Amino acid sequence: MSQKMSKDLVGQAKAGQALDRSDERVKHNDSIGGVVSAFVDRVRAGDLGMLPVAVGLVVISTVFSILNPVFLAPNNLVNLLFDCATVGIISLGIVCVLLLGEIDLSVGSMSGLASAMIGVLWVNSGLPIAVAIIAALATGAVVGALYAALYNRLGMPSFVATLAGLLALLGLQLYILGPTGSINLPYASPLVRFGQIMVMPDWMSYVFALLPGLLMVTVGAVVARRRKAVNLSSQPLGLLTAKAAALTLALEFAAYYLNLGRGVPWMFGLFVALAVVLNYALTRTKWGRSMFAVGGNREAARRSGINVRRIYMSAFVLCSTLATLGGILSASRLASSSQQAGTGDVNLNAIAAAVIGGTSLFGGRGSAYSALLGIIVIQAISNGLTLLNLSSSLRYMITGAVLAIAVIVDSLARRSRVSHGRA
Repeated sequence: MSQKMSKDLVGQAKAGQALDRSDERVKHNDSIGGVVSAFVDRVRAGDLGMLPVAVGLVVISTVFSILNPVFLAPNNLVNLLFDCATVGIISLGIVCVLLLGEIDLSVGSMSGLASAMIGVLWVNSGLPIAVAIIAALATGAVVGALYAALYNRLGMPSFVATLAGLLALLGLQLYILGPTGSINLPYASPLVRFGQIMVMPDWMSYVFALLPGLLMVTVGAVVARRRKAVNLSSQPLGLLTAKAAALTLALEFAAYYLNLGRGVPWMFGLFVALAVVLNYALTRTKWGRSMFAVGGNREAARRSGINVRRIYMSAFVLCSTLATLGGILSASRLASSSQQAGTGDVNLNAIAAAVIGGTSLFGGRGSAYSALLGIIVIQAISNGLTLLNLSSSLRYMITGAVLAIAVIVDSLARRSRVSHGRA
């Protein structure tokens, strides 16, 4: 009897020690030192996030501002943001398909076809601009659904399906534009003004700059309270507040600096809003979790009850629809629909922006904000080289080198995560 009581006491003591150690780990993780240690561990494990592209953007800005101070002039940055929005919105769709480990090579042609449809339906046929936009967006959704059907029903690789789509859509664009090859859009129209000159009032840009920090603190406090309720580690409120304050100061300064020039473009604001909505959908909804699950391991996702075919359908439809929207905004930016719309380096820049920003080519890892950062990097390179009066050939080579570096970093990070997981 005494031996049994002794064993029970020993067991209770060990359980108490385990609970104490668990509480110590939670308290350590709740401290600032614990957060820093966890960040270092993630970096060592290969989870670099957006750190490389953020560092690269600082380096690029520093170099170009030294070579030509006009690079950081307010009005030049405003023009840069105008140019970011069109391809950046297309890149948001590329993020969706890359998360599944797939690709869409026809986004450039899809955007060009959308631009041609706006010119033909609105200018030539006299239909209301809203009808032309809805028709173009519907066409993009149908094209994306066709790609998904070819993949789901016939097993056709997305590379082949979208490569065929690239040629077909390009041919359709040339066909509907006809022998003229170009249609000018009315300069006084709201669509063209939105793409060329419309900027936010100063006070509105300052209000929008406050929202991310407020949202970070609010959501972070709610998450921390829920995690503490179940005895899980959470981010310290002081650190969360400091990060939100730093983000708010940075955004407010950016708004102030851009307002020294023309101001913050509404078109770039639309791009950022779409990135925020997509990021919320990817990180806070069942659909978003399913996207990452399918991209990480399709078979495991299927066995867990996820409708894999539906996820592929949603990703390709969203990608083509966003490519269509990018083409519409490109037409408004250029005030024309032409045979050159969607050609050249549109495909390259849209895909490169997502990859450079941190979205993995292997699927299962990425963020909507990667398209935002990636396209800013690409446009910064293009803008800086233009100011230096260097040829476009050099821009292609530098962009290709940056893309190659991004893929190498992604591959090394993936290898590091695999080896770290085995360890």
